[in-house]
Amino acid sequence: MKTRFAPSPTGPLHLGHAYSACLAASLAQEAEGRFLLRIENIDQGRARPEWEAQIYDDLTWLGLDWPRPVMHQSARMAAYEAALRTLWQAGLLYPCTCQRRDILEAASAPQDGAPAMGPDGVVYPGTCRDKPKPTEMPSGTALRLDMRRAAQGTVLFEERGLEKSGTIHVTPDQMIHQIGDIVLARRDMGTSYHLAVTVDDAAQGITDVVRGVDLFEATAIHVLLQRLLGLATPRYHHHALIRDDSGKRLAKRDDARAIATYRDAGLSAKDVKALVGL
Repeated sequence: MKTRFAPSPTGPLHLGHAYSACLAASLAQEAEGRFLLRIENIDQGRARPEWEAQIYDDLTWLGLDWPRPVMHQSARMAAYEAALRTLWQAGLLYPCTCQRRDILEAASAPQDGAPAMGPDGVVYPGTCRDKPKPTEMPSGTALRLDMRRAAQGTVLFEERGLEKSGTIHVTPDQMIHQIGDIVLARRDMGTSYHLAVTVDDAAQGITDVVRGVDLFEATAIHVLLQRLLGLATPRYHHHALIRDDSGKRLAKRDDARAIATYRDAGLSAKDVKALVGL
């Protein structure tokens, strides 16, 4: 078994991160496998070296260890471009010039009622799908996956998490209407979370993806991309989220729940693990 924890250095790690990282490490240890750390820093506008340094400090304080050097997404742009070219050459991508406001207005047209919501928000209405497409894959523009062409056959993956378990089936109709033509390359980034995480999990040989249940709906996207790119599909363990006293899921802006805050207050790593039920 090989698991990973893949945080973004855009703020302090909180209790939810502690739970996810410790759970992933524990599953690997129990199976005599390996636990890896990956830094997901494709969003260079928000990533900060001081937050990355704190990730290492927090995880070390929790008693976790991992092989070095650590993979950084910022060094993997060539791999993402290669994956995009494979999909472009298969006729599965198209450029999109829509702004968020354009998408919301088109998806909210009076005759259509309330817009459908997917893992990335409003399901894209297909405005640019049938426009003339250049011969060569463009750069500096958003690229979307043509889900109607890509979703051929049911998407299957094994779920071992607490909230759902067994083989999950996602039909082509669900992929088209509940997920839609998701962005695989943002114009300001050259890739996207969905593409990068899929390519990187395969490159690192991850066998078991451990992450929050908030990403469960996005898993069908990743499994479909694995199929299209000829990559192995890992098992998935989606765990419950750690929430605050009002039931709201934690976010990086919740500094009161940051791991460093508890450490500075004198709590031990054992105390923090107990707070999240480990």
